[in-house]
Amino acid sequence: MGSFSIWHWLIVLLIVVMVFGTKKLKNMGGDLGSAVKGFKDGMKDGSATSEDKPAAQVTAAADAAKNTIDVEAKQKL
Repeated sequence: MGSFSIWHWLIVLLIVVMVFGTKKLKNMGGDLGSAVKGFKDGMKDGSATSEDKPAAQVTAAADAAKNTIDVEAKQKL
């Protein structure tokens, strides 16, 4: 009663496949994998200094900073 046997897990897997379908499960798995990969790449890029980054990334960041518009919100009286 403490843990589930292999038969319990196979039945759960069968029900999940019947509810979602194999194509949707494949898409969800791919989305999850790409999200994890993006997170790892983001963590790697966040720890790198500007000296470690390629020139294209530094240039792109500088261009993005030039296109930023600063505004101030005014309250209505």
